[in-house]
Amino acid sequence: MTARRRAQPLLLTLLPALGVLLVLWSAGQAQAAGYRYWSFWERDGARWTYATQGPATARPADGAVEGFRFAVSEDSGDASRPRGAAGFSTICAGTDAVRGKKRVALVLDFGTPADAPSGEKPPARRTACAVVSGDATSAEALAAVAKPLRYDTNALLCAIAGYPAKGCGEQVTATAGGKPDSEPSVGLLTGAGVVVLLAAGAFWQARRRKNA
Repeated sequence: MTARRRAQPLLLTLLPALGVLLVLWSAGQAQAAGYRYWSFWERDGARWTYATQGPATARPADGAVEGFRFAVSEDSGDASRPRGAAGFSTICAGTDAVRGKKRVALVLDFGTPADAPSGEKPPARRTACAVVSGDATSAEALAAVAKPLRYDTNALLCAIAGYPAKGCGEQVTATAGGKPDSEPSVGLLTGAGVVVLLAAGAFWQARRRKNA
């Protein structure tokens, strides 16, 4: 068996490995799918938790703090929380209790420019104290302080205070840290480099033995 033929099994092992690395690199090129939407949150003390009901069915108690955050997220576990530390006593300061009504503190976070639809600029985040009937839903509290609201045909909340002007829960390409995740990882590049070096070394050894 010649030296060149002896090197062939090694090459046949290395080349598929290089192919696997290239497939993994291509998979890394594909950015994760996310959705641009308003998420709904409830606050217990200083901690935000993703609401278990939608704003159309949730009925907050007097003194509740609720938040809405506009962002691109893959799912509820990935969703961005409302920013700001103001609590009920701050947001509803100066708003007196009214018999038969309740006060709901709302945090409205319109998100960052990176999450904004093309051509739109998010308004500054703000807070509001809604005074609504005792049996009002979170959606009714929101409507009392942040019109115009926009919903789609499935009652999905699309816009708060007119933002965004269009679109509703559309699928978009998620990004990492605001930058497209389009560069191969260092690990993949290193692995590919090792495979290439081993393959080159095998050719060199075969050539050396042939000339010896």
